[in-house]
Amino acid sequence: MGFEQLAVLRDRLRAEKEQAKAESAKHHQRKSSPQVKPRDQDPAVEAIWRLQKHFPLAFPVNPHPKVPLKEGILKDAEQHLQLLGITSEQLKLGIATWCRGIRYWASMVENAPRLDLNGQVAGTVTSAQASYAKQQASRQRALDRRNRAKVETAGAAPAPDTVVK
Repeated sequence: MGFEQLAVLRDRLRAEKEQAKAESAKHHQRKSSPQVKPRDQDPAVEAIWRLQKHFPLAFPVNPHPKVPLKEGILKDAEQHLQLLGITSEQLKLGIATWCRGIRYWASMVENAPRLDLNGQVAGTVTSAQASYAKQQASRQRALDRRNRAKVETAGAAPAPDTVVK
């Protein structure tokens, strides 16, 4: 092997070494970078997390039961967008998500106090609202049962007389 060929080989090996070093640094950087939290991926979850942080009496953290919120709570919360660090759309989505679901509907019983952002009583749940919440909870439970049945059926083995190709 001549001198020129050795120089070309040396340069090629150096380039390969530098490339491997760069790839290793990228891989290490990816591994050491902080993991993305689920709340950072879902704007509703992020909004709820921020509401819980700033208004814990109105938005209690699980396992504490949810409480009925004041009618018009969205307008009150919009006054605090800068403090919350979210957009109006995120806030709407977060509150809508919070007020949807069996835990919230369970809190909506007749004459239960409705709370403002600071946890102060600002009205009560009417019988019509309580009835509506009960219907919604019942629908959600039925939907959950149907979805569980579909999942269980999809995971079941084929019938013995079924030919699998």
